[in-house]
Amino acid sequence: MKTKILLITAVLGLVSLSFTSIKMDKKLNQTKTELQNTKDSVLRHVVLFKFKEETSEDQIVSYEEAFGDLAGKIPEIFAFEWGLNNSPEGLDKGFTHCFFVSFKSEEDRAIYLPHPDHKAFVSLIGPSVDDVLVVDYWTEQ
Repeated sequence: MKTKILLITAVLGLVSLSFTSIKMDKKLNQTKTELQNTKDSVLRHVVLFKFKEETSEDQIVSYEEAFGDLAGKIPEIFAFEWGLNNSPEGLDKGFTHCFFVSFKSEEDRAIYLPHPDHKAFVSLIGPSVDDVLVVDYWTEQ
């Protein structure tokens, strides 16, 4: 009798854990979907640049300004900000500049990426870039 009760308790515990795991997976997926569909969510397009050593400070300043100018040229850009790396950890791998271009939708980003002004900026900066890293993610504003 004790063995039967112990076995039933173990089975119920495993079933309970399975349901908890399913609920957690569903909640994680819902959170992502909810962020995409809430009015306060924004799609962040993060761009990090590592410039070639021979790139002059004047060139870099002109690239910073040119990237910032895109916000006035491409109406789908919801917000723009950028900054220079100042992490003391030493894990930047040579990336010095971080730019955030925010969009209200994936459709807005889809307009931005092939936009002639964006493509012109990419062509302008391309010869001076040693490496670039791009990551996009949804967040709440």
